[in-house]
Amino acid sequence: MSGDNRSMLGRAFLILGSFTSERPQLSQSELSRCTGLPLPTVHRLCRQLVDNGALERVDNGHYEIGVRLWELGALAPRAHGLRQVALPYLEDLYEATRENVQLVVREDLEALCIERLSARGAVTVVGRAGGRLPLHASSGGLVLLAFGGVDLLGEVLMAGLERFTPSTITTEHRLRSTLDDIRRTGWVTCREHLNIGTLAVAAPVSRSTGEVVAAVSVVVPRQKDPGPLIPAVRAAAWGISRGVV
Repeated sequence: MSGDNRSMLGRAFLILGSFTSERPQLSQSELSRCTGLPLPTVHRLCRQLVDNGALERVDNGHYEIGVRLWELGALAPRAHGLRQVALPYLEDLYEATRENVQLVVREDLEALCIERLSARGAVTVVGRAGGRLPLHASSGGLVLLAFGGVDLLGEVLMAGLERFTPSTITTEHRLRSTLDDIRRTGWVTCREHLNIGTLAVAAPVSRSTGEVVAAVSVVVPRQKDPGPLIPAVRAAAWGISRGVV
């Protein structure tokens, strides 16, 4: 019985994991193709997920993520609790820059953005609240990678360093050198590593034990001088760190 339950739970998460920001609505046929599950299985699981609020069925017969998942996700201490502590400092950083301010944590081999503040005229970026960023190509991701240990670095290198722009770090030597600099200085500057036309500065958020649990970053147009941004980002990260349990 327990094995069947695990299998059903795994299949349900396959369905939920098929939705992305680029695919916010999916039909049963599309879910079957995405998951590799038989259509009758998808039909049954979708019905159960709708009954429990994890999915919602829209007028065109497609499905989208239900608000019940957001409600449960808001209870996650690593996201919601950290976000509550961080928000006043992120708002101060936003007011000072009027650009993109982000708070990210590590989730497997990616950086998960749990908060982003952005002005209407801010430079366009890939990241969004709830979205994921590559560790090796984002400023916050590099900070998390720098303090994530040798095993994490090995996994990232094994997975490959995908190129997103001509400036993306794609060699082991350059990556290791950058991570060494981050550990030495406590911050990183990335010019067009992930998005053309952008400059990003990030710094670590840590517990009193020294464990790095998140990173704060600000993304501005590439021509901006990073000098004034570095102390502002570090001050925000330090302030958040004081409130982290």
